[in-house]
Amino acid sequence: MIYLDNAATTFPKPPEVEQAVTEAFHTLGNAGRGAHAATLDASRIIYGTRERLAELFHAEDASRIAFTCNVTEALNIAIQGLFEPGDHVITSVCEHNSVLRPLYLMEQRGVKVTYLPADFKGRILYDELEHAYQSDTKAVVITHASNLTGNVTDLERIAAFTEKHHLLLIVDAAQTAGVLPIDVQKQNIDVLCFTGHKGLLGPQGTGGIYVRKGVDVRPLLAGGTGVKSYSKTQEMPTALEAGTLNGHGIAGLYAALGYLQKMGIGMIYKREMALADRFYNGVKDISGVNIYGDFTTENRVAVVSLNIRDLDSGSVSDWLWEDYEIAVRAGAHCAPMMHETLGTKEQGAVRFSFSHFNTDEEVDAAVRAVREIAEEA
Repeated sequence: MIYLDNAATTFPKPPEVEQAVTEAFHTLGNAGRGAHAATLDASRIIYGTRERLAELFHAEDASRIAFTCNVTEALNIAIQGLFEPGDHVITSVCEHNSVLRPLYLMEQRGVKVTYLPADFKGRILYDELEHAYQSDTKAVVITHASNLTGNVTDLERIAAFTEKHHLLLIVDAAQTAGVLPIDVQKQNIDVLCFTGHKGLLGPQGTGGIYVRKGVDVRPLLAGGTGVKSYSKTQEMPTALEAGTLNGHGIAGLYAALGYLQKMGIGMIYKREMALADRFYNGVKDISGVNIYGDFTTENRVAVVSLNIRDLDSGSVSDWLWEDYEIAVRAGAHCAPMMHETLGTKEQGAVRFSFSHFNTDEEVDAAVRAVREIAEEA
């Protein structure tokens, strides 16, 4: 199998991740639920992972990181926990449904939402920010990079706007955590939502949320955390962590973060982009191939989405798998507004996304497959 679906979940994982999860099944108890070796081991690995995440994102301290099951849960915590009826929120048409659907839900509860438009290459029209601003605007919720086009958002420009108007900046880092440098303090990010199973190279079922000190988020869930059992309220991070955490998955995430520290995210990103560029340059001139996104800038993640003439994207994906054993993602990619902007609502798109574990030979095989399909179509 040639696996080119890393924007959905990275595969394979570093060997130390698998080893850490396996060992955790033999050692970990329930963090905070006792003082014996098994529960203390769980507490240590969870706290150690908080520390590594805080270091990666340049958080004030580890207590500002709470664990979630994935970025979707983190975004729901942020969106449902920060806004009230009458608030106004700005977002963009480039967002994943993990942002859009919680916002649709909040619209039903009386929150107003403005969706920034994008151009035909999927680039946010930043000049529309000031036009979108209202006296009751509370926040901007924005993706750091599109999972469909690979375009990276100009967070510095967004942050300048939120600073100017004293707004919250909530960032969906699903495609960039572990891929691009993120400094929540320098970039003035108030809430950062991330997942563990993509660029962080950890197991599925892991993720988290960074919340700047002074930002008060209502918990999405309430319940036991093993600490302060007689208190009616809790503080970060346990305020957002009701119930037993995924200790086994977090142990794998701890190992994955260690791998990223050892390898360096800059080196990994450079390799992934070299592979993506190799693929893009191999397919861009093939007759009948249409590619989406802005490839005039280096400010991208390693995603190339395309269509072949008027072929249904799902049919192309099946063709790639059945004839070439190449794994990609087709369809809407949970980004409906982005497809409407690109004019691909009915056709969808075929997404190739790359990992530093991929090889030049695999990329070349994918280029040949696209060429052959285009010639036969």
